[in-house]
Amino acid sequence: MTVRHMKIFLAITENGCNTTKAAQALMMTQPAVSLAVRELEQYYGVVLFDRIGRRLKITEAGLQFQEYAAHICSLFDDMEKGMRDWDALGLLRVGASITIGSQFLPRYVQTFGVLHPGTQVRALVAPSDLLEQKIMDNELDFALIEGVAHNPALRAEEYMEDCLIVICPNNEYFRNKRHLTTDEFRRQSFLLREPGSGTREVVDQVTENAGFHVSPIWEAMSTTALVNAVINGLGISVLPQRMVMGVIEHGLVVPVSVEGIEFRRRFHIIYHREKYLTRAARDFLDLCRNYEMDYPLPHYSGLF
Repeated sequence: MTVRHMKIFLAITENGCNTTKAAQALMMTQPAVSLAVRELEQYYGVVLFDRIGRRLKITEAGLQFQEYAAHICSLFDDMEKGMRDWDALGLLRVGASITIGSQFLPRYVQTFGVLHPGTQVRALVAPSDLLEQKIMDNELDFALIEGVAHNPALRAEEYMEDCLIVICPNNEYFRNKRHLTTDEFRRQSFLLREPGSGTREVVDQVTENAGFHVSPIWEAMSTTALVNAVINGLGISVLPQRMVMGVIEHGLVVPVSVEGIEFRRRFHIIYHREKYLTRAARDFLDLCRNYEMDYPLPHYSGLF
């Protein structure tokens, strides 16, 4: 059993358990791909795919092998890249959740580019749960997320504090109110980020700790969509304070406090526990850790 066998197996799973498509992706013949699978099954004495008609369906043993193979191949690829081109790897694959990606990541990348002009940064801005999966699949070197890591194979390090703020329509009721009791707050119509986002996790956790559950009437991946919905009087939202300071300063929404409730969180750096971080990757993460001390924090304009 070789790394070649594992890569062939992963190519099959990545192509919908279709050996013909896997063969095309690998520039191999279909019989050679099928032979590699049979050799794996004979070597381990397990069935990795059920053959149903002319289609393959991965088995539980196959799923277990897939997890091992993906991890081993990612380590092998890291070794190949690191040893063949140690000083000129030239590429960082960075992930960031929505708030960090829209507000902080552009400054991080800009500053890093000045310090490391020969290194290319490839970025993905996406929900935290997708970023975790991309790290597990070795499609990202590390990610910056608003919530916490859920996969025990990932290492998570706190690196910045953030707080969320409740924003309401700029009408007479909220302009005069400015402070809500817990009961008043829970009776509002909520416009929230989608499940799986770091922002939503904080809202759900804080409200549940306060003894109630929030069922939003709107869910969106876009902060802009939620802010505009608040501006149009559709309800209230809980969003990162730095992201909405501009619309607050322009008088488009009204911030309010809630009795006995604060929405605070920490941003996290996450990467695989067995991931080798290159010197460039370590330098990028050091920049993120020290950004608040060394550089001015970005100020989001809030103009849409």
